[in-house]
Amino acid sequence: MALEVRSVRKYFGQFAALHDVSLQVPDGQLVALLGPSGSGKTTLLRVIAGLEPPDSGQVLYDDRDVTRQPARLRGVGMVFQHFALFPHLDVYENIAFSLRIRKAPEPEVRQRVGELLDLIQLSGLERRRPAQLSGGQRQRVALARALAAQPKLLLLDEPFSALDARVRRDLRRWLRELHERIQTTCLFVTHDHEEAFELADRVVLFDRGNIAADGPPDALWNDPKSLFALRFFGQLCEV
Repeated sequence: MALEVRSVRKYFGQFAALHDVSLQVPDGQLVALLGPSGSGKTTLLRVIAGLEPPDSGQVLYDDRDVTRQPARLRGVGMVFQHFALFPHLDVYENIAFSLRIRKAPEPEVRQRVGELLDLIQLSGLERRRPAQLSGGQRQRVALARALAAQPKLLLLDEPFSALDARVRRDLRRWLRELHERIQTTCLFVTHDHEEAFELADRVVLFDRGNIAADGPPDALWNDPKSLFALRFFGQLCEV
């Protein structure tokens, strides 16, 4: 699914979280929304998901205006920083949750959950509870749950920040390989430029509610375009 954001503004009281932000994401692209805390990247993700209404501007899915459509009707998969799994449900039922909400027939649920268990490499662990899994395994289950209803748009909010460095590296490689297989349009929020450059087809850098840079990782690294980008990428040492 292609995504377009047109001149979106969002205020929290007097604080402007987003200033006339516009963004186009082609079908199947993997995009990193990168920037420091408070730069607006998570706010934009929540506006795209329908979890925050913009004060002005539009959000379009495949040229269809969904700006005022409730999040539950948008058909978007979302993964949060702290997994947000149901602790009382096992792996199988966590993944099956969105299918059961949609009253999918039981044979369809079994088939889809089985496919996703294979995809996330957790076959054989379907009857474990989240507390019995490692952090990396829990995040894979969260991704599988988001993919269960076959969303055309996948949104990830700092999906690896709660994990240790080695697990983050492993999951980054795994997510890149997963995206190459499923080709779902995907946006993920991160404050880690190494993570953004390793994973994304394209990096959108935020600074105080504005897009400071936008392009392929290599292009942004080699030609950052602004003093903010130079400092953020660590290429400028201040005396």
